[in-house]
Amino acid sequence: MAKGKGGKGKNSRTKSSRAGLTFPVGRIVRYLRKGGYSKRVSPGAGIFAAAILEYLCAEVVELAGNACRDNKRKTINPRHLMLAVRNDEELSKLFHKVVIPGGGVLPNVHAVLLPKNKKKKKKVL
Repeated sequence: MAKGKGGKGKNSRTKSSRAGLTFPVGRIVRYLRKGGYSKRVSPGAGIFAAAILEYLCAEVVELAGNACRDNKRKTINPRHLMLAVRNDEELSKLFHKVVIPGGGVLPNVHAVLLPKNKKKKKKVL
């Protein structure tokens, strides 16, 4: 029996499972085609884009989890995502124009505003 369009075949596997990914390869290929970025889109482009997005998400969530643990919390919130992104040099460069709602700002006190230390005079013998 032949597999019809949109039907499930005998041994149907998703493109994501064949590529060993969690992100939906087929959906990303569809978005690439409908986005009008190019006249033609290869199947490998969707797999590559899905792999990149999955890696970036895993990296951000891992760093946000570390920030969450540092603040003795069990739930990742926007503040932890912002701290994770801004404290990593490469992610900060990638997300430099992104505003995370509810993320706040990095804690920073300018050196000029800190109190000056009084120097002790040495006694001459």
